[in-house]
Amino acid sequence: MTITVQGAPLMAYLLASVRIVAWLAVVPPFSSRSIPSMAKVVLALGLSFVVAPSLAQGRLPSSTPELLFVVLTQVVVGLGMGFVTMLLFSAVSTAGTLVDLFGGFALAAAFDPLSMNQNTIFGKWHQWLATALLLVSGGHLIVIAGLLKTFSFLPLSGTPDIAGWEPVVVTAFGMFFTVAVQIALPLIAVLFLADLALALLTKVAPQLSAINIMYPAKIGLTLLLVGLSFPVLPQAVDKLVGYSLQAMSTMSGAG
Repeated sequence: MTITVQGAPLMAYLLASVRIVAWLAVVPPFSSRSIPSMAKVVLALGLSFVVAPSLAQGRLPSSTPELLFVVLTQVVVGLGMGFVTMLLFSAVSTAGTLVDLFGGFALAAAFDPLSMNQNTIFGKWHQWLATALLLVSGGHLIVIAGLLKTFSFLPLSGTPDIAGWEPVVVTAFGMFFTVAVQIALPLIAVLFLADLALALLTKVAPQLSAINIMYPAKIGLTLLLVGLSFPVLPQAVDKLVGYSLQAMSTMSGAG
């Protein structure tokens, strides 16, 4: 029994999987260590079936140096788009980190083996909520569809305009800080007023030693009012999905 495989579709299939694997390696929640590396590779190979037929009709590398250059280009494109997407979705966990900072929980930061970095309590909690909302709403499918759409604007033979990525990255950083502050702002405002009230109490009645009750009061207030940021999360996740689609489209040369 002889199995014959055409070279062009197979090459297009494998090259497309390189960009997708590089993207999955840095974009949450796919980048989490809780997802095995083999599962990411299988997912990338499965998604490559969608775009391989159309890519096989285009120009493909015909020499070894050109093939290596295309592979390197796909890695750079995947990592670049993945970094911007990861940056945008990290805004939610950063909002939780701001709550920890103003609420007095920042001292309880612990090592997170899944993300391989230090993570605070509400930072991790907000990250879990954002991931749940993303999966329940189907936002992860929309983002993956946006990635596959980039093959139409930037095929395997195309060379990305790296210089044009700078405005996208700068805008992503701006949206990262803006969305993080918008999510955490209601609770931050309440905690700021609590700090101000305790500071005035210290001036009015120094014998009460308000500094001794400041941290327990802020921790209790944070636990009581942490839900103020939850109603903002669905709208924030929806905006972040739209921003990530726009960023990947711009980086691929669509606009």
